[in-house]
Amino acid sequence: MSFKIVVDSCCDLTEEMKAWNDFVIVPLTLETGDYRILDDENFDQDDFISRVHDNNGAAKSACPSPDAFKSAYEGDYDEVYVLTITDKLSGTYNSALQGKMLYEEEFGGDKKIHVFNSLATSGIETLTAEHIKNLAESGTDFDEIVRDTEDFILNHTGLYFCLESLDALKQNGRLFALAATVLQKIRVKLVCRRTQEGNISLSGQDFTINRAMIKMANFIKNEVDGKDLSDKKLIVSYVCCEERAKLVAQKITDGAKFGSVEILKASGLNSLYASDGGIIVSFSI
Repeated sequence: MSFKIVVDSCCDLTEEMKAWNDFVIVPLTLETGDYRILDDENFDQDDFISRVHDNNGAAKSACPSPDAFKSAYEGDYDEVYVLTITDKLSGTYNSALQGKMLYEEEFGGDKKIHVFNSLATSGIETLTAEHIKNLAESGTDFDEIVRDTEDFILNHTGLYFCLESLDALKQNGRLFALAATVLQKIRVKLVCRRTQEGNISLSGQDFTINRAMIKMANFIKNEVDGKDLSDKKLIVSYVCCEERAKLVAQKITDGAKFGSVEILKASGLNSLYASDGGIIVSFSI
């Protein structure tokens, strides 16, 4: 069976993924002040973050249209696997579902299409896309791929993040899952994690970014303690702070021996919300 993988631009791309065939990225739109761009292969992280600074930190995003997803599903494929950012942080998942309905209204339901809610962002989309590709290339049945991948997302992935500033998340209403008392301490460096429902929860906090990053590394090491990680992957995504990302990866792998480690420049959407100096850590377990 021929297959295609469709992701939104929340997926942080490895060099290998950039060379995949039958792989389509549906970009979100990013905006700061009068500057508006698609989050595609032309995204320049340093330039965008500089423009956000010049706009007093204000920036926002818009999800792709259902038509954009419908177009991505087209082509001579038997199966299409679609992966989006958590529906708790964006309307992209619903847009992808509507795109599926539009496609089936126009072309019928012969093609098998499934839209996965990643329940997360960033590297979890990366890990999940790789998981889908491995299963599909092995000849696994469509329905089994769907069941297996839904289980992978829910039970075999984790994500933590630590940011220099939570202003972008706050300004865009993305901190609704955190207690009001936390919002009053917004200048404290918070360590957050994704929940199984796809929300954001607080794991810890500190007064300096370096100490908060160390706490985050320890949380991850404790979560994976005792697990066989020889075939698992750690992804550290960063926004204008590659050396910090390398340090965080080292702190984690000093006690958690993942089979592979990727350090990736965050996509445009992740750069907008993680902001300058932000780190997002995703891993399979």
